[in-house]
Amino acid sequence: MTLLYAILRRTAVAIVTLFAVSALLFIGTGILPGDIPSIILGQLATPESVAALRAKLGLDEPVHVQYWIWLSDLLSGNLGFTKAGAGTGAIGVPISELLMPRLANTLRLAVAVAAIAVPFGVTVGLLAAMYSGTKLDRAVTFTALGFVSVPDFLVATLLVLIVAVELRWLPATAYISGEETGMKLVLGLAMPALTMAIAVSSRLIPMVRGTVLNALSSPYIEMAILKGVPRQRVVFRHGLVNALGPIMASVVLSLLYLVSGVVVIEILFSYPGLGKLMLDAVLTRDPPLIQACAMIFCTIYIVLVFIADIVSILFDPRLRHPK
Repeated sequence: MTLLYAILRRTAVAIVTLFAVSALLFIGTGILPGDIPSIILGQLATPESVAALRAKLGLDEPVHVQYWIWLSDLLSGNLGFTKAGAGTGAIGVPISELLMPRLANTLRLAVAVAAIAVPFGVTVGLLAAMYSGTKLDRAVTFTALGFVSVPDFLVATLLVLIVAVELRWLPATAYISGEETGMKLVLGLAMPALTMAIAVSSRLIPMVRGTVLNALSSPYIEMAILKGVPRQRVVFRHGLVNALGPIMASVVLSLLYLVSGVVVIEILFSYPGLGKLMLDAVLTRDPPLIQACAMIFCTIYIVLVFIADIVSILFDPRLRHPK
């Protein structure tokens, strides 16, 4: 299996998966309770007006026709208009106008989390592998696995009680208007970014530790240790180089948490991001907005998995030349 063939195969799998997810998403939002025309027109609407609005919105077409129209518009970049006015109170607002500022806020938060969690997680994971079997290794592993086992909302609640309420170092909410710079932006992102950074790094640390220890178990590494080569030199000059590919894949996979965790964290801290917008769309029964938000999250997730696969293929010849 050549490198090009392996990459093309992973690309085809990602595209097919994305289309399958879009179909399931469209069907899932279609069976949500509530009738859009009735919600828009209110309780005093007549059956005739409801039927006319349903025809205007294209809801009287067969499901496969509706899906094809929606998918065609989506591929052409036309996200459509809101049908229930989620977050705006107005109907017919272009979804792109709602998505762009919220997506920018979510990406800003994700970058802050990655900037904190990735260096910290990789460094601590390397230290745990370097001093494997020591009290430091056991303490790091126990702490990381403990945070993985704790729900995100509990970590967020504890941080609010300690950092915001007791110590009063940071604000309990994370309101961002999009115009903040400098310290105001840092303070606005601090609490949600810290909460998610704890979750991401706690997932990354065991993965990095296990990857490096697996590389250090190679015969030539054991021979170098038996010859008296210092363990620090073995880890950084030999083990880390051979574990670089799996570590990069572990970083990408640990960032997958951002796709699901950001929704919970944005709701808890009232952060005006894409996750909170999707919740507002669910509460107001706005399928086009739900579909647009969910497709963005699904696309990011599939792209991250695709990147992890490509990194693994590039650094592991066994995946290109299976037996």
